[in-house]
Amino acid sequence: MLGYVRVSDASQNEDRQLISMAEQGVPAKNIYVDKQSGKDFERMAYRSMLRRLRPGDCVILHSLDRLGRDYAAILEQWQLITKGKGADIIVLDMPLLDTREKDRDLTGRLISDIILQLLSYCAQKERENIKQRQAEGIAAAKARGAALGRPACEVPGNFGDIARRWEEKDIPLAEALAQCRMSRATFYRRLYELRLKQTI
Repeated sequence: MLGYVRVSDASQNEDRQLISMAEQGVPAKNIYVDKQSGKDFERMAYRSMLRRLRPGDCVILHSLDRLGRDYAAILEQWQLITKGKGADIIVLDMPLLDTREKDRDLTGRLISDIILQLLSYCAQKERENIKQRQAEGIAAAKARGAALGRPACEVPGNFGDIARRWEEKDIPLAEALAQCRMSRATFYRRLYELRLKQTI
């Protein structure tokens, strides 16, 4: 099981997606994160995930627009993953987009295809408007004098040991969070970052 997470740029927060991956049981080492626009698929983590995919694997997406925002390209990549790679896709916020349902009848597959195309179209329309909304939001925040971003949470020196003990079920998540003085979202993000460093 692999997870794919995407935010449009480094200023956006991927915590919600990382939490949903953890809740689905996706190991931190199997989560691929891009901080890049969804306008095309020339993304480092996405390409790494594709190279790793094998028949029978399953890709978890929080929502379809995390895959991308270009209508034609989403459909092309969907076919590449499901037909070319022989893997399945689960879109968590749209249960109908779950290719593991192999036994659907013709009508069920038709409905699924229609929904996929409609959502892909909507994702592209959203991409066409998102830059303007982002710029307006940043300008409004600056006009109010708001500080953009948030201070980084300090990672304890023994974070790796605490994370390992939690992964091995020696301590519950609540205790790991208390020892690290982190929220659940921050803990998952730091764990992902740690695993990423270990694989480089």
